[in-house]
Amino acid sequence: MTQHHPDIAAEQEFIDFAYACLERTRADAWKMRGLHEGTLGGTFQARYERDVFDEAVFNRITQLDLGNAALVFGRIDRAVDTDVNDTGDSSSAGVAGGTESFHIGRLAVADENSDPVVVDWRAPIAEPFYRATGRDPLGLVRRRHFHVHGRTLLGLEDELFGGSHLGIGAEHDGAVEGAVGGESAVPARGPEGIRGYSTLLAAIERGRTGQLGDIVATIQGEQDEIIRSPQAGVLVVQGGPGTGKTVVALHRAAYLLYTYRFPLEDQGVLVIGPNRVFLRYIERVLPSLGEAGVEQVILADLVPDVKWARYGVDRADAPLAARVKGDLRMSQVIDKAVSDRERPLRADLVVPFRTGYLRLRADESARIVKTAQRRFRKHNAGRRWVEGEVWAAMAASWRDDAISVTEVRDAVRALPEVRTALERMWPVLTPAELLHDLFGSRALLKLAAARVLSDDEYLSLYRERQADVAEVRWTEHDVALLDEARSYLGVRPSKANGAKADEDEIRTYGHIVVDEVQDLTPMQLRMVSRRSLNGSMTVVGDIAQATGALAPDSWEQVLAHLPTNKPSRVIGLSVGYRIPGQIMELANKVMLAATPGLRAPTSVRAGDEHPEFVRVRSSELLDAVVSATKELDRDVGDGNIAIVVPDAMFDMVSGALEAAGIEHGKATRSGLEMGITVVPVSVVKGLELDGVVVVEPAAIVAGEQQGLRALYVALTRSTKRLTIVHAQPLPAAMV
Repeated sequence: MTQHHPDIAAEQEFIDFAYACLERTRADAWKMRGLHEGTLGGTFQARYERDVFDEAVFNRITQLDLGNAALVFGRIDRAVDTDVNDTGDSSSAGVAGGTESFHIGRLAVADENSDPVVVDWRAPIAEPFYRATGRDPLGLVRRRHFHVHGRTLLGLEDELFGGSHLGIGAEHDGAVEGAVGGESAVPARGPEGIRGYSTLLAAIERGRTGQLGDIVATIQGEQDEIIRSPQAGVLVVQGGPGTGKTVVALHRAAYLLYTYRFPLEDQGVLVIGPNRVFLRYIERVLPSLGEAGVEQVILADLVPDVKWARYGVDRADAPLAARVKGDLRMSQVIDKAVSDRERPLRADLVVPFRTGYLRLRADESARIVKTAQRRFRKHNAGRRWVEGEVWAAMAASWRDDAISVTEVRDAVRALPEVRTALERMWPVLTPAELLHDLFGSRALLKLAAARVLSDDEYLSLYRERQADVAEVRWTEHDVALLDEARSYLGVRPSKANGAKADEDEIRTYGHIVVDEVQDLTPMQLRMVSRRSLNGSMTVVGDIAQATGALAPDSWEQVLAHLPTNKPSRVIGLSVGYRIPGQIMELANKVMLAATPGLRAPTSVRAGDEHPEFVRVRSSELLDAVVSATKELDRDVGDGNIAIVVPDAMFDMVSGALEAAGIEHGKATRSGLEMGITVVPVSVVKGLELDGVVVVEPAAIVAGEQQGLRALYVALTRSTKRLTIVHAQPLPAAMV
């Protein structure tokens, strides 16, 4: 027999009070901002200070806007050490019962007297909420988990740590009392080391919304260890599917901004995702934690003077070209390509001037180029100096020594033959112009790649030259090469080509988070490292899910291309929270075939259904996909469904769903905004859905460079139901 938890009403009253305090704080912030809106005049310093103040207040107002997210999600009761006063009497430091309580929430809230009401989850005092165990309670006698929907408390779950002597606990450490839903029956105990198991299950089994949510209320001990890890060097988080590595990395970014606010707000925090579908999926996590100023990008966004397609790059490379472009040797090729554009004249330059001629001898142009190469590390920085030397050499050739360099410059710099000579000797280049010229000429490729690439390798880079560089369709692996070129070319002179210096500068950041890092090539990792101010990074991924052009076999191969300012660390997440055991069992067969040396995560829960296999004839495949989608839609209800397909079948499957009258979205256009979405396997990594239909596993294996790993990714996206529809025989690893 069960009964209502006796503390439900009291805790709901506290939550209501906390929200009232939050609303009062928001109202005060708006009033403070209003005091400065009318002061538009004053000195430049006064206006600047007003703008800084207004920005700070507005950021605070933004942080206080929680939307539908729960403000309070837990409470800790900890024992208070008794003190002995001068008369020898002991006291409980003014706290009744020898304990003190702290409510843990999304952000700190105080009452009108500035006394704390809710403690920010990132504060040191909140750490035991995530770390306490039966063996090491960290001073706690009780940890209470709230099951909250918006402002409504649905249930409580208590964990007691040997506190019976204080009148609130059980007879043994780690006892569980109370249940989600407000019942006092003891809920099912989770696996060892899992805290708040009922609350965790309730959060996991809640329907997906098409966007990743935070886990601030259900962070587990091994996750919290990573989140609160010191900001030093490169931290690698290895985690299999469903271990929460992405949200852990984002929570770590929020924690570091809270803990090191003063330097990091100015230095900036950068989050790099694998594609725009993924970015849309994670875009609400950091704002929900009160951190809206973090930049979230794909690598292509870091190259500003190139136009990209809405959801990424415009086309894909052939396998050999992708491997070559990702190889670190391309750094030497690009360096040489820049040097090859710094050339002396083949013959003397002679131009009319007044009643005679000015001359720039070829050997003098060779001296100018060689000296500029020694003087300037960045190519574009040398252009002004080269021009000045050219004007001086031409002035020296005039028969009248009284002529000035300025007179020569003003007279000849607009002449076509002079402009042509300067463009040959030392052109001002953008990264796009450099690579467009390089890839459009077999001769330039051969010259730049000599003794670095083989004939087949450099010829794989060749493509037909476009009439205008703005029309070039760049690829995913061109991004790092464009950035490499930028690092050699440097800032263009401010008046050349209408360029702005800040477009050419490579910005650095105080902390960088990289997701799915195992898919980045050495050149892409080099691009990321170039943006690190101090070597502080959190990089997360799973070697078993590496599907890139140069997939690594170990983390050492990844770390070799990241900053080494301080020692790196590799921490593993061993528990899978999202994927049911039955689905994980199938996926693990594929993982063991793809990466025999790796260990799969342990799933903490069993699902309701085993994966379903639907074998049909080729002519019936699309009809079977439609039927499977309809069935999942009925079973999953309000959850999200993905139909994961080989890239080549993307339009075909979408067309079949449309013909059947099934409203759906395309991941490459709308992310996961629709309840049903067709997702190419190439962009499914990192996403999670309630139900997944995987279409034609054999075609996925055949169509991807790391086929079995790509299939492993596809099979590990569902939190509830998985259906495999196929006409071709299944890969041996799945049988």
